[in-house]
Amino acid sequence: MGFFKRWLTVQIKPKPTGSLGNFNSPDESAIVWQHHLHGSAHSICSTAKFCCSSSVFQHQHREEVEGAEKDLLRSGSFGVILSSRAPLILREEARGNARIHKTAAMTKSNGENPRSRSRVQRIREGIHLRSLKAKKKVEDITKDDVKTFLKKNAFVLFTIGAVVIGIMLGFALRPYKMSYREVKYFSFPGELLMRMLQMLVLPLLVSSLITGMAALDSRASGKMGMRAVIYYMTTTFIAVFIGIIMVLIIHPGKGSKDEFTQQQKIEQVSPADAFLDLIRNMFPPNLVQACTQQFKTQYGKRVISVKVIVNESIFNLTNATQEISREEIIPISGTTSGVNALGLVVFSMCFGLIIGNMKEEGQALRDFFDSLNEAIMRLVAIIMWYAPIGILFLIAGKIVEMDDITEMGGQLGMYTVTVIIGLLIHGMIVLPTLYFVLTRKNPFIFITGLLQALITALGTSSSSATLPITFKCLEENNKVDKRVTRFVLPVGATINMDGTALYEALAAIFIAQVNNMDMNFGQIITISITATAASIGAAGIPQAGLVTMVIVLTSVGLPTDDITLIIAVDWFLDRLRTTTNVLGDSIGAGIIEFLSKDELQNGDVEMGNSVVEENEVKKPYQMIPQENEYENEKPPDSETKM
Repeated sequence: MGFFKRWLTVQIKPKPTGSLGNFNSPDESAIVWQHHLHGSAHSICSTAKFCCSSSVFQHQHREEVEGAEKDLLRSGSFGVILSSRAPLILREEARGNARIHKTAAMTKSNGENPRSRSRVQRIREGIHLRSLKAKKKVEDITKDDVKTFLKKNAFVLFTIGAVVIGIMLGFALRPYKMSYREVKYFSFPGELLMRMLQMLVLPLLVSSLITGMAALDSRASGKMGMRAVIYYMTTTFIAVFIGIIMVLIIHPGKGSKDEFTQQQKIEQVSPADAFLDLIRNMFPPNLVQACTQQFKTQYGKRVISVKVIVNESIFNLTNATQEISREEIIPISGTTSGVNALGLVVFSMCFGLIIGNMKEEGQALRDFFDSLNEAIMRLVAIIMWYAPIGILFLIAGKIVEMDDITEMGGQLGMYTVTVIIGLLIHGMIVLPTLYFVLTRKNPFIFITGLLQALITALGTSSSSATLPITFKCLEENNKVDKRVTRFVLPVGATINMDGTALYEALAAIFIAQVNNMDMNFGQIITISITATAASIGAAGIPQAGLVTMVIVLTSVGLPTDDITLIIAVDWFLDRLRTTTNVLGDSIGAGIIEFLSKDELQNGDVEMGNSVVEENEVKKPYQMIPQENEYENEKPPDSETKM
């Protein structure tokens, strides 16, 4: 025992005062001593454990090694670290390291596996250190820190407060039984917000897509587009799968159909015509018309006359002709009001690619759309100050207007709960997990930067109207590359509808359960495919999912009039699925930026080279007016001689 004590004393003998350098404070000296002694302890313990690897030596000197190590950990050498001059966190770290080494030595001597024990110990010490750091941060908070936080997160705090006040105000006004006209007047500030945001959607969608595509070369945009399509299809299929699983497990449609009341007839739509309309809208014949109207197949009646030859009798060989007329329903061309976003997206992508390939010739158009995009974003920054007021009155007006919740049947209540659970699983588990697996970053920090956009989606119930706020949150809060947001967000707001796909698949099977119809595997697959395709064609406007629900129900032979069974709660669920849609688009932008970082870096290098070349080319032309300007002036003699 004495031998080891003497050996350890020599090994940890303090260095001369000047060997560790000059320190400005005792705390700095203590920090350096902590690292020096901690390294010494590591080497000493390693040497002791190496000596103990010999079985003969282990039997003879095991107790001596253990005692010497205990004396080391309790000795005055570590007292420097544990002195009051060292910071609290360093002292705790030293104690934690001492405990780890002690535990490792004990488990080694007992024949146990030291790795499992030391790993648990490290986890405990890590949690303890983090709690101490968090406590220290809280204690160090000053008034300036609070002011900075409030200024930085003013929009989010105002919006959250508006949602809370709107809910309270809505329920407080319900007992007054306001008329429909009074509710409309009360909701007028919210209607103004919707109109402001919708006013900016069209120029923002076109300018952002054109500038985003023009900033990328064809190869980079192709790879980015492929990643975006794969992400959209993957998340949409996952959302549909979650919706189907949830409705089959919970079975909310169990019971009688008598508790529902039919409200209105639903217009019949052929699935084939609906998908053809989707393709037709991708190529609008008139771009100006596409800004205000979409193509939609309508149905008319046509009388068809058919001549039939009739024999009067078997014995009479003369034949008579008889004309039979019947009505036939035929598809005719028609339009419906609303921005044809799909057609504008396709045109803007192609137009942006062409401008990008034109290089110097297309620079004027690129500058124009860049300026337009910047001007729209500045308008968005102004409107964001009004957004909390508009959201407050939108939510309060909807709560005042909604039907009595107590009259809602058990089936409809269970249906609402099922949809909410499905959306929560997709939005809070699936999408963050996908983001973490692909980027290895904390998804909830990313989502925190999107709170303003998510709450706006909850209030407006429109992913298109939320698009300007989503741009602002991603580019300013989460620092996502503008080339990615300008490409991914407009396309995502048009075709990526995770929440809508989940909702439509779940609602279709719910209606089948209400009608006591058992769905076989083939019909469920049909619903999943149809719901995915129908969500692509859903417009980014409030309650657009009800329109595309007709396609899903028709594909499996369910009665389309039963859509009215779920209208009573659709206004609320529409807000939740819109929030999920916006979250899916935003997380997709973050994932695609991470996966496309190589292409973006190459684009930065090429852009820098092109700027240098452009400056070199323009240099002689910039010198010409300077020479012409001084041409008539007589130069000095010294210059003429040179």
